[in-house]
Amino acid sequence: MKKNMSLTKVAMPERDPKERSTNFEEVAMGYTEEMALEEAARCLSCKNMPCVSGCPVNVKIPEFIALVQEGKFIEAYEKIKETNSLPAICGRVCPQENQCEGKCVRGIKGQPVGIGRLERFCADYAMTHGYESKQEIVKNGRKVAIIGSGPAGLSCAGDMAKKGYDVTIFEAFHVAGGVLQYGIPQFRLPKELVNAEIKGLEKMGVKIEKNMVIGKIFSLEELKKDGYEAIFIGSGAGLPSFMHIPGENLNGVYSANEFLTRINLMKAYKFPEYDTPIKPYHTVAVVGGGNVAMDAARCAKRLGAEKVYIIYRRSEEEMPARLEEVHHAKEEGIEFRLLENPVEILGDEKGNVTGIKNIKMQLGEPDASGRRRPVPMEGSEYVLDVDAVVIAIGQSPNPLLKHSTPELKTKPWGGIEADETGLTSIEGVYAGGDAVTGAATVILAMGAGKKAAEAMDAYLQNKSL
Repeated sequence: MKKNMSLTKVAMPERDPKERSTNFEEVAMGYTEEMALEEAARCLSCKNMPCVSGCPVNVKIPEFIALVQEGKFIEAYEKIKETNSLPAICGRVCPQENQCEGKCVRGIKGQPVGIGRLERFCADYAMTHGYESKQEIVKNGRKVAIIGSGPAGLSCAGDMAKKGYDVTIFEAFHVAGGVLQYGIPQFRLPKELVNAEIKGLEKMGVKIEKNMVIGKIFSLEELKKDGYEAIFIGSGAGLPSFMHIPGENLNGVYSANEFLTRINLMKAYKFPEYDTPIKPYHTVAVVGGGNVAMDAARCAKRLGAEKVYIIYRRSEEEMPARLEEVHHAKEEGIEFRLLENPVEILGDEKGNVTGIKNIKMQLGEPDASGRRRPVPMEGSEYVLDVDAVVIAIGQSPNPLLKHSTPELKTKPWGGIEADETGLTSIEGVYAGGDAVTGAATVILAMGAGKKAAEAMDAYLQNKSL
């Protein structure tokens, strides 16, 4: 097959910024078959496969792209599925630029191969062509429990089901999917896709028990007594962080968790069809510079805010958000206030937000994160008129299990202590994803779920000897 030596990726069609900033339809529209074939032809099929080493779940990238080159799209999808339970999700929300594509040889002299775009294409193609898995699963009659149905839990569940275990996921919410449902907006990750991927796991025999808050309804000990021989904790990082500045308790101040959960999980954007209002705001300030901040700002715009600011205490270079997210936010008219930090939120006599007082910052020496530390500039405070503030400066793990299971060792900041395989301080109990690392990416959580599944299987095989 003739190689495509173009230095740039085949562009992904996108909705017009003006039109899309008024609705929740998916922004990136995906490749056509012709585009996928053209992009796949850019892959050099390297023998040493550097891209695979950059993938936390070790997708067989050159192999699936070779199948795309031949027009064997279903076979390409099956090849991805061998190691990745959620291709439609990963193709959309993985930070490919720092992972597989970051290692791609084509990226040395131009743009890397659009691996994420091709993964998404294969997954979407399989879904629209009514794909049904033909994988035979031989049951071994042994039970394992998964706590939480976010990316780590789903990945672990999928791998354990393939190995023949009876898998039950215990999910605290009324809907499965964790952060994929409550955190990432519809315009980045359509929920129909999330539900379809979860349905695929259920077809493999995975049971999902919803409205089950483990630590309240059942303890880990009770699950073990009920015959679950190994347990994986993937309970995520759902506890919001605040700034601890005056005015954080005013009406109109949200944590990003609450703001995005109301919109995404509880469908506030479909009000009055869904009974979850979010008061319409005129001017919104979002504090933070990660993907969650971009999501919150872009949601606020779509809910009708005329003006939306992102306030971030470092420069754009240090922003942890994906470049694509920053680019999309700018296209949609979000205004970036960089090298600024809030010191107070102001309100009126009724307790409603009227403004946010920021101080200008300059970058000093690098801190523990390796990024230059922001230092306040004396006397540079000013007030920005806003009627709502969303705090998006990170989340930490839910402390519920820690309180109900004192023998479960945790780090001072709340993360569960686990070794490289995911094993915790309790025999047969493993953990991974944001519950261990604090808020990170979907694919890293999936990688942790995958690792834990291997370790759980090895533990159970040894146990039966």
